[in-house]
Amino acid sequence: MTTSSIGEGQGTSTRPYLLRALHDWCTDNGFTPYVAVHVAAGVQVPMEYVKNNEIVLNVSFEATSGLQLGNEFIEFKARFGGVTREIIVPVDHVVAIYARENGQGMAFPVPTGAPGAGAPGSEPPGPRGLRLASSEPAAGSEASGPVVPLPAAAIVEPPESPEPEPTGQPPAGGRPSLKRIK
Repeated sequence: MTTSSIGEGQGTSTRPYLLRALHDWCTDNGFTPYVAVHVAAGVQVPMEYVKNNEIVLNVSFEATSGLQLGNEFIEFKARFGGVTREIIVPVDHVVAIYARENGQGMAFPVPTGAPGAGAPGSEPPGPRGLRLASSEPAAGSEASGPVVPLPAAAIVEPPESPEPEPTGQPPAGGRPSLKRIK
């Protein structure tokens, strides 16, 4: 089930609301919001930057133009290698949002129907190989997935001194880390 096909009594997906809230939190605190995106059909990103069906995007206001964090799509323009590209990401393909500087953020399940998603006994990989706690939605929850807490072993402390990086590219020499917000 996607965010656009909602059954009776279930309401809309919480994912776009949580994405906007964490984007606002990052912006208000001077952090750089990054999103990890599962790339599949319907995702419009520069494919030359996609690795293992995933891309990490800087969605700060400084790195984007015309940023719209909608209920169905995240849309903006950004420069990649000096060329302006239009980016369109279905909200249900965002698998994490976090602050580059400290790794604090939230992970979400890989969309259902994605390669490796929903296979019995398997867990989908999270951003940069982190494994999410569960790929199965809880009873009574929406199929687009509730927020999935990261297991304690998956929480990695950020490096001591983050280095600046080019717009729209993943951190060089390191992996993004996620940290639970309580």
